[in-house]
Amino acid sequence: MPDAVVIGAGPNGLVAANLLADAGWSVEVLEAQPEPGGAVRSDRGVHPEYVSDLFSSFYPLAAVSPVLARLDLAAEGLRWSHAPSVVAHPLRDGSCALLERRVQETVSGLEAFAPGDGAAWLNMYGVWNRVGSDLVQAMFTPFPPVRPALRLAAKFRAAGGLRLARTLALPVRRLGEEQFCGDGGRLLLAGNALHADVAPEAAGSGAFGWLMSMVGQSHGFPVPVGGAGALTAALVSRLERSGGVLRCGERVASVVVRGGRAVGVRTAGGESVTARRAVLADTSAPVLYRELVGEEHLPARLLRDLERFQWDFATFKVDWALTGPVPWTAAQAAGAGTVHVADGVDGLTRFASQIAMGQVPDEPFVLFGQMTTADPSRSPTGTESAWSYTHVPQHITSDAGPDRITGRWDAAEQEAMADRIENQVERFAPGFRTRILARRILAPTTLQAMDENLHNGAINNGTTALHQQAIFRPVPGTGRPETPVKGLYLASAAAHPGGGVHGAPGANAARAALGHRGLHTLLHRAQRI
Repeated sequence: MPDAVVIGAGPNGLVAANLLADAGWSVEVLEAQPEPGGAVRSDRGVHPEYVSDLFSSFYPLAAVSPVLARLDLAAEGLRWSHAPSVVAHPLRDGSCALLERRVQETVSGLEAFAPGDGAAWLNMYGVWNRVGSDLVQAMFTPFPPVRPALRLAAKFRAAGGLRLARTLALPVRRLGEEQFCGDGGRLLLAGNALHADVAPEAAGSGAFGWLMSMVGQSHGFPVPVGGAGALTAALVSRLERSGGVLRCGERVASVVVRGGRAVGVRTAGGESVTARRAVLADTSAPVLYRELVGEEHLPARLLRDLERFQWDFATFKVDWALTGPVPWTAAQAAGAGTVHVADGVDGLTRFASQIAMGQVPDEPFVLFGQMTTADPSRSPTGTESAWSYTHVPQHITSDAGPDRITGRWDAAEQEAMADRIENQVERFAPGFRTRILARRILAPTTLQAMDENLHNGAINNGTTALHQQAIFRPVPGTGRPETPVKGLYLASAAAHPGGGVHGAPGANAARAALGHRGLHTLLHRAQRI
């Protein structure tokens, strides 16, 4: 009988299990899929000579995460690699906004768009250098982050106080207009905001664009050498070396609740696994509460709040094995690991507006990954292992393009959407399609089948918009991993601080389980009214 059962072997579940094992607890992790990793996996399924990441690929938040740093995964053989440039946003006229690894090179590139824009970027980066470390610590600390918040408040005051707070509350379009005269800085901010699934016109999207841009400037967008699966392998190796047990192909069908307390789980095969101390769930919030726990064990307020839970955008992804590098019109894009493909900030706004109206975008905003550029081990010399994803509505009402895509995602619709993505890339890289050796399509339904947390391809386990962050995540309450069921903790990206591979939700859940002091009723009073 283990002290703790962890449901799900995604990065958050594995981080939680590692921390519990470090504290001397016996831990058993049950994963429904035949292999661990959740959305951090890689394979050779596109072409046997090419390593492809199935889901996530670039890990800027892992690079700044104090949670992952403390696990010392380098001791398990994990190594990181960087592309020569971090992020590129090419335009069809051959110009290119470029986030370089060295700030002075970024500054020089932005000056080419408009005199003074380099200095504006340097000023933003200076603010990050003053407040960034405390901001990250506050983000990745269990809510409320009292000590980090106090340190952050003092540094915010010194860095501009209310004016800085106003700046970060701006929509990213407005932030770019206030900070930069040319398109370069505006594109980097807006592309990185939409990279985090926040629309350019949304309040607070400026903060996301600034955060992702500054993390990229200070730490890059690194990738694990050999594929995303290397990160998972390191977490698994560390866990097993500490005595933890991982069982794959074991779907949890329910959480066993007795007397208002989680006492274990029952698998789809009928096995009961008892937990002496805690159950931690690296699952989506709707699945945990509605399917695994059951409404009879939950307060009515929580169930009503779940009806308003909002998923983030659906995702459509294509992987490619390319015979050569991508022939970007903007040659500078060739050295970037991540490329944002859209016709300027207006193209980003148009894309987000179409999704808001339930339309499949006709010219999708494409996030393009050049994996061999970032890690030469991914494919033979002179070739490129590449991927791209775009977003579509969770509920499709119409197609802004010519293909009448409905969201059935049958073979015809998948091929049509993949062609649309390739055509968008082709506009910025004429000849791209002639270099495709093989491709793999991962539609929203396919992504969900491969990882149930990716509801219809929602990669953040719930929208990152302000109304579902901090004390509102996943529903209005405490912003903490404790649930209304004693001994049960939410350990997925559905909990604060949300999506991205950084391990904080899993770490917060583990700390809550280890440090439980009878605060359960107080923490969830709001959900019991």
